[in-house]
Amino acid sequence: MKIIFVVGHPAHVHFFRNSIGELASRGHRVRIAAVDKESTLALLAAYNLQYVVFGRNAPNMGMKILDTPRKDYRFLRLLRESGADLVVSTGSPYAAQASALRGTPHIAFSDTEIAVAVLRTMLPFTDAVCTPSAFQKDLGNKQLRYPGYKELAYLHPSRFEPQSSVLDLVGASRNEKLIVVRFASWDSSHDIRSDGLAVRNPADILSFIDRLGEYGRVLITSERKLPGELSTLVLKIPLERIHDLLFFASLYIGEGATMASEAGVLGTPWIFVSSATRGYLDDQQQKYGLGFWEQSLEGAMERVEEIFSIPDLKLSWGAKRQALLCDMIDVTDFIVQFIEGWPESFERTNGRIPVPLQEAME
Repeated sequence: MKIIFVVGHPAHVHFFRNSIGELASRGHRVRIAAVDKESTLALLAAYNLQYVVFGRNAPNMGMKILDTPRKDYRFLRLLRESGADLVVSTGSPYAAQASALRGTPHIAFSDTEIAVAVLRTMLPFTDAVCTPSAFQKDLGNKQLRYPGYKELAYLHPSRFEPQSSVLDLVGASRNEKLIVVRFASWDSSHDIRSDGLAVRNPADILSFIDRLGEYGRVLITSERKLPGELSTLVLKIPLERIHDLLFFASLYIGEGATMASEAGVLGTPWIFVSSATRGYLDDQQQKYGLGFWEQSLEGAMERVEEIFSIPDLKLSWGAKRQALLCDMIDVTDFIVQFIEGWPESFERTNGRIPVPLQEAME
């Protein structure tokens, strides 16, 4: 089978990279079509994944709309040249629209309910949409729910083993309390009506970081330019080592929903600061007690105090992680089997993948 995977964000690289490798090893001809956004291309290179760029990120909604025909055309040309049998994305409108014009099936793996514009422009041109069971929208008869989060495609224990050598890279000991802080770019289409730390007065941000420093050593990862006073706290480690660091950290706090979920499935407490939540984060908070959604700096700081008052914090969160893993599947296994079994893999599931996964594919 000839398959094109579409990646438009660094998180997409992580999500698909194991599936790409497994499908290629099974004899499928796999290509990667990428949008140049943030560290996406650098991450592809770090994993030695070959790719073709068919567009660059547009920084606002107006420019995204104007750029849509150009990306559609470039992707359509790529489809024609490759003769692909199947297109796989996380819900790319460009991939969906071009695939429909070409008559090529498009499968989307989506997990963001607030990405309304993307869902509206992608869904009519898509053959199947696979979402976590915690996804809070009903997308109709094209939707298939599976018991997992997209982060379990690359952070499931069968796929990821944390390396403590990352602590040497940041000059930390095994007993040091590390707090990872994430600042987002806020230029995705689903970010238009959302905010987190981005709209705050810079002085408030600096004060917040200072207060965090009372509980542990703060390490920052950011998609946007930060005040010079924070430059010494910015992480300088290889892109692919961030998950090692998250595993050994005592806390994640920030605007990145994906990184919050990554922290949760790794057994690290998280605080997601935003005006809008996500279904998979609600699931982690309400069902497993792995993290907290807060809409203000004040609320976030109260959670910080609460978290660090818990005895044996990492041991406690490790037990919560195990409870989660008992309920979830290896999402890469699901992706690979779903793609190889297409279209029967969708027709036989009745909208939901049961556990164990293999039973759904037989």
